[in-house]
Amino acid sequence: MIIKSFELEKLKSLNFNIHLIYGSNEGLKLDIIKNHHLKNFEGEILKYDEQEILINKDEFLSSLLNQSLFDDNKIIIISRATDKLTDVVREIIEKRKIETKVIIKCSNLEKRSKLRNLIEKEKKEVCTPVYEDDYRTLNIVINNFLKENRFNISQEVKNILIERSAGDRINLKNELFKLGNLQISRNKLNTDDVLKLSNLAENYSVFELSDNYLAKNSKRVANILNENNYSSEDCILIIRTILNKSKRLLKIKNEIDSDKNIDQVISSFRPPIFWKEKDIIKKQAQSWSTSEVKEIIFRINDLEALIKKNSTNSMLFVSDFVSNY
Repeated sequence: MIIKSFELEKLKSLNFNIHLIYGSNEGLKLDIIKNHHLKNFEGEILKYDEQEILINKDEFLSSLLNQSLFDDNKIIIISRATDKLTDVVREIIEKRKIETKVIIKCSNLEKRSKLRNLIEKEKKEVCTPVYEDDYRTLNIVINNFLKENRFNISQEVKNILIERSAGDRINLKNELFKLGNLQISRNKLNTDDVLKLSNLAENYSVFELSDNYLAKNSKRVANILNENNYSSEDCILIIRTILNKSKRLLKIKNEIDSDKNIDQVISSFRPPIFWKEKDIIKKQAQSWSTSEVKEIIFRINDLEALIKKNSTNSMLFVSDFVSNY
């Protein structure tokens, strides 16, 4: 059965052995496992990679299916799973005699995926897709953190944190943790605190590069590339930042195409745009057509796949992308 990420409270009332979690949102996967499986769990936690199980398939199944009444309570977490694991999962389902919970983490699975279809069709097992975080879900992450740690920040600070997290809740939580430590000695946190404390702020060139690429400031883009020595991890951050900013730009362009004034669109946009960014975002909106922004988004997805396959030349690929409009 399919249980969506906002329905996970239903897990408490279900009797299941297998939970398949698939998608690109690694931070949300970690949150689901931590909050809905490991919270208050006192048994043994076993972690495997798919390849380990496939190499020792018979041994793994034997240990899982032949548990005695005296075995400790266990949770098994399988990472980097693919359709190659389907036969193993099918055998576990057919036995239906295990007490151990098996959590399977996968990247994106297509609709025709054998593993995905197997779990989705099983009424007694659970499948949860995890999609990329948007402004709403990241804002919820911030508000939950603030509530748990009993302090507050302005909406402007929240917007900066969300923008600079590049859509990644793991980055966002790291920055919130540091702000939480800082607020112990401060009555109030402001935007300067965020800019000074954030690791992402130290790599501000990544955000400046992204903004100037979308504004078609080719000279500034060339200078930023020459001034910085980016790593392969930075390259992923660059293209994901451009991707997030491109998606925002596409929403702005769609509103402008509906015969709305560009200044009005930027002023009323949600989430609110930081006042220092309004001029460059206006230039971005004037520099591209809606169809061109869509093309950027498609090209970035292809570029990320290329970089992951060939990280050695990642900076070459990124430089070529941002230098050629």
